[in-house]
Amino acid sequence: MGFVDLVGIASNYVKEDLHLSDTVANIFPSMVFFWFLICSVPTGMLMNKIGRKKTVLISLAVTVLALLIPTLHYSFTGMLLSFSLLGIGNAIMQVSLNPLLSTIVSGKILSSSLTFGQFVKAIASFSSNKESMLNGL
Repeated sequence: MGFVDLVGIASNYVKEDLHLSDTVANIFPSMVFFWFLICSVPTGMLMNKIGRKKTVLISLAVTVLALLIPTLHYSFTGMLLSFSLLGIGNAIMQVSLNPLLSTIVSGKILSSSLTFGQFVKAIASFSSNKESMLNGL
């Protein structure tokens, strides 16, 4: 889920590389967060049908595919597809990961496990903010 925190920095690089306007470049972060609105309820239904573990594995596969697309096809269309798949993978992950964790971890340490997951995500967010601050210098 930390990859989503890097979308802002990535969209700045894509804007420069593909010579996009600010308006067009702002589509990329929107594509990532828009998919949570679309995919959250269908993901819950899918998770009930195929299981939590398989749903998390699907989210990882979609995220890996999203990260491979820019290396194979670096263009406006490729980046739109990549950011969209990153948003879809993130939505599936957020809906299915906590219920999976609740089946693995006992109730006594569930909240600390969820907090540790947020800590790891915060490290990715901090890294992306540090990167953007260094680029501004």
